[in-house]
Amino acid sequence: MPHRIRRAIAASLALLVGPTMSAQSEPAPAPSGASLFTYRDLLLAGGIVATTLAVRPTDEYYARRLQDSSAQASRRLRRLAAFMRTTAEPGAVMIGTTMYAAGRLTKNDRLAQLGLHGTEALLIGEAAGSFFKGVFGRQRPYVTPQNSHSFDFFRGFRGGDAFRSFPSGHTVAAFAVAAAVTSETAGWWPDSRWYVAPAMYGGAALVGVSRMYNNRHWASDVIIGAGVGTFAGLKVVRYHRAHPGTGFDRWLLAGSLVPTADGGHALRWSLMPDLRATPVRHAP
Repeated sequence: MPHRIRRAIAASLALLVGPTMSAQSEPAPAPSGASLFTYRDLLLAGGIVATTLAVRPTDEYYARRLQDSSAQASRRLRRLAAFMRTTAEPGAVMIGTTMYAAGRLTKNDRLAQLGLHGTEALLIGEAAGSFFKGVFGRQRPYVTPQNSHSFDFFRGFRGGDAFRSFPSGHTVAAFAVAAAVTSETAGWWPDSRWYVAPAMYGGAALVGVSRMYNNRHWASDVIIGAGVGTFAGLKVVRYHRAHPGTGFDRWLLAGSLVPTADGGHALRWSLMPDLRATPVRHAP
């Protein structure tokens, strides 16, 4: 692979990981009733917006470099891009729901919580990203003639997928899961962020670069997608820490494996509250 292609990919990874990794400096625990939004959110948002604006003039440069015939001819890069794309969507949802189900079956509350909150973050991030896609109506790189400046408010809702480039949905999903998993595990094992964060955010960054390699997104689409996803992941975890035992969690995390009459087991949920935890008042 030519040196200029390697440099383009390395620069893309650095731009993606830098602003979002800094968000993990926030202390993991959030006291009950703590504010959902803090000054750190302004710093994160400011860093993402500044990076997006800084990268914006280079969108077409990165598009040309990653569409270079030598880069596109690499079987290794094509396979890696395909793997990262499917890992983000639909892989992330499948992994999250599998972790949740496995946690419930094995009565591993942390595994279930990790799967549930990671999936919540992904869905919230995807909903926000889809809305922004419709509002900004940016043209994708593969549209002819190629024009990274082509924005049209609300065109994404009426013009179809070719005009839903900003932000990258796959990148949103990948960074939402990365932020949720890193933040959640840091609350249980504070030292884990030093190896969990690089692995999760590094993988998420590869997802973003794969979308550029596949000519589906501009570099700035991927940067803003990383920001939206990171924000969604951090807020989901912080909300659940500040509001433990919400109704949604109490229901979804209350499954149990119970024996059946034929000697097997069944996974059972109850829609009723746990009366054992509710004090009973007797009439005088």
